[in-house]
Amino acid sequence: MTETTTTTPTVLIAGAGPTGLTLACELARGGVSFRLIEAAAGPQPGSRGKGVQPRTLEVFDDLGIVDRVLANGWLATPLRAIAPDGQVTLGGAEPESLRNRPDIPYTTSLITPEWRTEEALRLRLAELGGAVEFGTALVSFEQSDEGVSAVLVKGGAAETVTARWLVGCDGGHSIVRKQAGIAFEGETREEVRMIVADAGVDGLDRDAWSMWRHQEGMLSLCPLPSTDIFQYAASIAPGQDPELSLANLQAILERRTGRADIRLHEPQWSSLWRANIRLADRYREGRVFLAGDAAHIHSPAGGQGMNTGIQDAHNLGWKLAAVARGAAPALLDTYEAERRPVAADVLTLSDARLKQAIEQRGISTRRDASTLQLGVNYRGSALARDDRDETAPLRAGDRAPDATRLATVDGERRLFDLTRGGRFTVLSFGATPVVEAAPAGLRTLHVVGQPAGPDDIADTAGHLARAYGAAERTLVLIRPDGYVGLISDAGDGSAVSDYLAAIGPSGR
Repeated sequence: MTETTTTTPTVLIAGAGPTGLTLACELARGGVSFRLIEAAAGPQPGSRGKGVQPRTLEVFDDLGIVDRVLANGWLATPLRAIAPDGQVTLGGAEPESLRNRPDIPYTTSLITPEWRTEEALRLRLAELGGAVEFGTALVSFEQSDEGVSAVLVKGGAAETVTARWLVGCDGGHSIVRKQAGIAFEGETREEVRMIVADAGVDGLDRDAWSMWRHQEGMLSLCPLPSTDIFQYAASIAPGQDPELSLANLQAILERRTGRADIRLHEPQWSSLWRANIRLADRYREGRVFLAGDAAHIHSPAGGQGMNTGIQDAHNLGWKLAAVARGAAPALLDTYEAERRPVAADVLTLSDARLKQAIEQRGISTRRDASTLQLGVNYRGSALARDDRDETAPLRAGDRAPDATRLATVDGERRLFDLTRGGRFTVLSFGATPVVEAAPAGLRTLHVVGQPAGPDDIADTAGHLARAYGAAERTLVLIRPDGYVGLISDAGDGSAVSDYLAAIGPSGR
């Protein structure tokens, strides 16, 4: 085996699924060098994690790919549940409580094959000058106080790469996690299994996601937008045949639907899923980090796993970029502090949804805000500061709400149009603050009666002031990942300066 040595990237990312791709896009737009390696020879097939939640759509909006993702997906997919007696229950509609909300641009989940999500991220990464190195496996690494030295193998040739940081986005069987000696606590429930496959279907309309409840278990057929196939899913109880053959899938379908007129084609992709519910003991070991399925594995019930991983990357990406540019290294400690509790909560939610699905032998047709991830917050984080009392609806650490009907010198905009791009933004509802040692790229938006300059905004409908609970002097600092870092209703510009100074020279 030939060997070469290189010492190029600031960050080495192992695993090019949605989490690794999101992290690479974050680093690329932050001007941070990286290598994104993937052991597989090419993009992974299969619909897999097909649900994209509203908070993830906001991340994609920030990255500049949401239109591409929406074009290949279906929002508020109708869900048709058929009981054994033939009674049909319809669901999947937009929650009433979220309709016409100026602070929430996306109110329902999107159905799209996971390979489409990855495709959109790879295209964005290419636009930013990056690429995935397929067929490149990480086999071992060592770390020191200065960096990580990793051995990669591609086509039989070994290469040693030295990076400042290594991020394992390499899935549930993560080589990075195992070699870092990080425990993966939880359980594998062998008795809870599911066949998942992508196949053509004759005899069934594509106007809804159809799900049949049966004493033997659940079966669903979900039309996959931008394709001519369906995702087939069938729970497999102990003693039932888990064979992935077309004949077995067809036999299960006929028993559970009571219909012989629905015919499957040979699956294009199939997998036997087993219930793994695990959480990494820690997200960091020295200069090695974990994100996505390498750090947490969920039941697919509720559509949370992929979304949680993408948001891990959104959180970690700007922090790595900031520290690479000279910000305080302690900023990286906030990644685990903020994201691990989120994963723990999501595991609890998805486990409860799985239990419900097993008991009901089907998927709930009711949609609510619990799975949308819009309520994820980092209150209590070292990066959350405000002078509000605990009863305030919006606190530092919360998701920064959107607002529509903002007048600018360039026409009407929504707030997310003005904060997009992964940088710090100050909203000033009163006098212009003097921000000392402001990071490059910091934007201050002045709320005024009539916009006269490029950073002036007029809150024509009052949506912005209501969303932020703003008083006459309120200052709000929005983080690069779209969360509120600081709120000062007293209009204390020095609080903003102190906040940014504590992080260090981190702006773009």
